[in-house]
This record gives sequence, structure tokens and C-alpha cells, in this order.
Amino acid sequence: MLNMLLAPVAALYKLGIKFRNTLFDKGLLKSERFDIPIICIGNITVGGTGKTPMAELVIDYMSQMHNVALLSRGYGRRTKGYREVAVDSHYRDVGDEPLQIKRKFPDTVVVVCEKRTDGIRRLRTEHPEVDLIIMDDGFQHRYVEAKINIVMIDASRPIQYDRMLPLGKLRDVPESLHRAHYFVVTKCSPEMTPLERRLFHKVLIRYAYQRIYYTRFESFMPQPVYPAEAPHEPLGADRKVIALSGIGNPKPFLDALREQYRLVEAVTAEDHHVYRVGDMRRLSGMLARYPDAVIVTTEKDAVKMLRPDRIPPEVRRRLYYQPINISFIENSAADLLQKLEKDVRKD
Repeated sequence: MLNMLLAPVAALYKLGIKFRNTLFDKGLLKSERFDIPIICIGNITVGGTGKTPMAELVIDYMSQMHNVALLSRGYGRRTKGYREVAVDSHYRDVGDEPLQIKRKFPDTVVVVCEKRTDGIRRLRTEHPEVDLIIMDDGFQHRYVEAKINIVMIDASRPIQYDRMLPLGKLRDVPESLHRAHYFVVTKCSPEMTPLERRLFHKVLIRYAYQRIYYTRFESFMPQPVYPAEAPHEPLGADRKVIALSGIGNPKPFLDALREQYRLVEAVTAEDHHVYRVGDMRRLSGMLARYPDAVIVTTEKDAVKMLRPDRIPPEVRRRLYYQPINISFIENSAADLLQKLEKDVRKD
């Protein structure tokens, strides 16, 4: 019944997206090209596809040759307009993902601006040394014509079987993928067969210039959010863990914890969740029920808990985050990054 009610909404949404794309394709709405190379990292679905770890990988590599800046919308922030991110910014002012990237790359210029064209112009004025911009989540923002488009695809939700919002997770039509230069398929199962890869290749690749890479997320030993207050011993494999996440797709995070530890509770919230006093009380109550357990959260959630006066002491002492990165299948990360650098320098 719900699907029947949502189907007309999804049909109207699809019609609106296709009409908007037609206006851009015919030049009735203008895409602006800038005199600086822009790498856009985006997707056509809602939910986590790994854009932030991909942006971190590109920043880490490109910073060896370029003065890199990251431009983000700053989703979920309470502010408007252009704002430069500092390592001590509040995530409510700049967004959780931009703050995570700034804290990981403190020498990289990170700015947020919902109007990307305005953000690029001001960034160029205030930071003339920048010679490469990474634009986070801008594939649908066609007012900016990026030099290179990297589109992230979730292997667990093949787009050929997905549906438009609100029935499914698609926020753009698959026909838009002709604008992509690189596809990075994330969350690939270790059991993914060559046949399954060929299917992704057949669905996604339409032009000779397009390339596809297959990846999975790699998790590392959880690290204390407050190192000075945490015990110094590493977490053993039999440790009881309370999982805490406010991300688009928590399943890979929870699955990884189940494989490594004894998962006793899982607290999940919507993407970009704002943690409040009630959340802290709930966590304190769980820790009281499990005196030998620790809380493990995501990197994105950890940046929301950096104000010690808002976090109860018992939570601070037992609060960890789990670092992740993108692991390329068949060691193809170097191939992607070297081709990106070549495209950046291409006239």
C-alpha cells in the first residue's frame, strides 16, 4: 500500500530531475567552468557510498603535487553561506564530514558553501595559492562544470535494481552517469565474482574514456576519542562493544564490529544526527549495564563528540572511533590516482 502511495511521488520526482537535466544539456541552465581544475566526488543515491574516504584518499595523494582545497556544501550545519573550516570548528557550524577532513588534513584548505559557484569564486580570491579543488558531493550540482567526475556506486544496491526517491535511494536518473569519468564501486563482497564485476561494467560503462574500480572498506583498530582519559591497552577480540553510529548505511560498520568483537548493543541514528543530552544519558545507562564494555563509533560521529563538557566522564573514558579507508581490489589505487593526476594536468 505504501509503495502504491509513493509511486506517483517518485514518478513526479523523476520527471522533475529529467526536466532539469534537459535544461542543462540544452544550455538553458548554465554550467560554469572555472580556470582551475575541479575534481567532483559524488553519487546518484542517498546514503553512504564512501565519498568522504574517497575524498581523503585523493587529498592525501594530490597534496604531494598541488595546493589542494576541499569544497563542501556542509550538509546539516546550522549556518549559511561561505565558511572556512578550522580544526577547532564546531561541527554544527561547518558540517561533520568537512570537520573530519580538516582534522585529518589540517594543512588543507576546507571551505563550506551551499552555492558552489560562489564558494569557488571566494576561495580563489582568499586562497590564490590553491591550484586544485576537490568538490564533495557535487555531481547533481550542475551549475559547476567539474573537470573530472568520480561517481561512487554502492555494490550492495546496484542502480539497475534501484528506484527513484522516495520509493528507492536514487536521487538522480542513471542516464546522468554519462557525465562520469571514473566509477568507484564500494562495499564489494570478498566473494564478488568476475561475472558480477562484468555486470557492473556492462551497466555503468558507456564511453571509452570511462573507467571503473572495485573497492571495499578496510577497518583498523579502534582509537580513543579522548586518549588522555582512556586505558592504554588495545581492545582485545573478546571485548564487549556498544556500537554507535549516525551514518547513511551503518550495516558495514556493524558487520565489521561483529566480526572483531562481542557486539552487545547497537545504537543507530539517522545520517548527520545531532547528539544531545538524552543520547549521552542512554549511553551512560548502557555502560552501567555492561561495566566491561566500550563504545565504538565512526570517525564522522567522533567529530561530534569533541566537546568534553558535553560528554559524561564515564563515556569519555570508554569512547573509541574506528578508522576506515578504501581498499582497492587488485591493488588499483595507484592506477586511479596516477590517471587522475594526468587528467588534472591535461589541457
